[in-house]
Amino acid sequence: MTADESYMSRAVELATNGWPAPNPRVGCVVVAGGGIVGEGFHDHAGGPHAEVVALQQAGARARGATVYVTLEPCAHQGRTPPCTMALIEAGVKRVVVAVNDPNPLAAGGCDALRQAGIEVVSGVLALEAEKGNERFLTAMRRGRPWVVVKAAVTLDGCTAWPDGRSKWITSDAARLVGHRLRAECGAVCVGWRTVHTDNPSLTARIPGVVNQPLRVVVDPHSRLTGREHVFSQEGSAWWCVEETTQPGQTLLDPYGLDALMERMFERGQTGLLVEGGGQTIRTFVESGCIDRLELFVAPKIFGAGVPWMPPTVPLDGWTERLVLEAATPVGPDVHLSYRVLGA
Repeated sequence: MTADESYMSRAVELATNGWPAPNPRVGCVVVAGGGIVGEGFHDHAGGPHAEVVALQQAGARARGATVYVTLEPCAHQGRTPPCTMALIEAGVKRVVVAVNDPNPLAAGGCDALRQAGIEVVSGVLALEAEKGNERFLTAMRRGRPWVVVKAAVTLDGCTAWPDGRSKWITSDAARLVGHRLRAECGAVCVGWRTVHTDNPSLTARIPGVVNQPLRVVVDPHSRLTGREHVFSQEGSAWWCVEETTQPGQTLLDPYGLDALMERMFERGQTGLLVEGGGQTIRTFVESGCIDRLELFVAPKIFGAGVPWMPPTVPLDGWTERLVLEAATPVGPDVHLSYRVLGA
C-alpha cells in the first residue's frame, strides 16, 4: 500500500462516523512532516465539514501540507462556506481525493483548487470510499433518493398476528440496527395503517443523532387525524395525501412514486427507509426503485398472521434480482442484508 493509499484508508475509516444525512459521509486527514496533524469527519448536516474540522485541528501545520479527503471538496456556499476556500486559505500544497462529487451543485472543487495552484490527485481508494457513501452517491447519480426496504419478520414471514398485534417481533439489538438505518437514510416512510395501528414516533433513538429523520406518511384518503405521535416529534413530518384543505399538508398522489421520489430529491433528501406496512412495501417494490432490502428474522413462528409483503401478483423475477451480501446474527435474530440488482 502506498503512502497515499494508507492515509486515504484512514480518511475512509473516519467517514464512517457521524450521522450526516442527507449530506454525504466524508472523512479527511491532514499530513505534514511525515505524519497526521489533523483529522475530521462530517458529523451532521449543518455542522462543519470534514475538511474544516481537520484543518482546525492541524492549525498552522496545515500550511504546505497534503490533505486526503474521501469526497471532492465542495465549491459552493451551502449551510456552511465552501471547503475549497478553507483549503486555499490554509495554504495546503496538495489535495488527494478519493471520489469526485457527482452533485452538480457542489462539483468543481478540484478545478478550483488547481486554479489556486494546489496539486490535486483523484481516484485514490475510490472503490472503498464509494462503498461507504452509497446513499449519497446513488442519489446524486440517479436523481432520486437511495431506497431501503426494512422489515422485521417471523420465520414464516409474518410481521404481526392476524389481529394486527406486532410488539415486538425482534429483539432490542435488532431494533437498534433499525434505528441506525433510519439515521443513515435520513427519512422514513410508512403507510397510514402502520401509524394508525402502532402510533410510532419513527425517530432514530441512538446517541449522536443531531437531525432526526424526515417522516413520510402515505395517507391516500386522509384517514389520520394529525394528532398521532409521528406528527408531534421533533423535526418535520411529511403527510402525503391525495387531497386536503388542511394547512401544512403536502398535496401529492402517494402512489405516484415517481412524483414522490422527485419531490423528495428536490428538497434535498438522499435516502429513504421504507418500514411498512406490507402494502406500502409492495408498492415500492413494484415501482422498481428499491436499492436494498434489510430483513430482520426472529426465531418465532406465528402460523398465521400479516405477511411482510402481501402476495397479490407475481413480482416478475424481483426475487432473482436479490443478492444476499450478509447474514449477521443480531441477538437472537438474524439480519439478512440484500442488494437489489438493476434498481
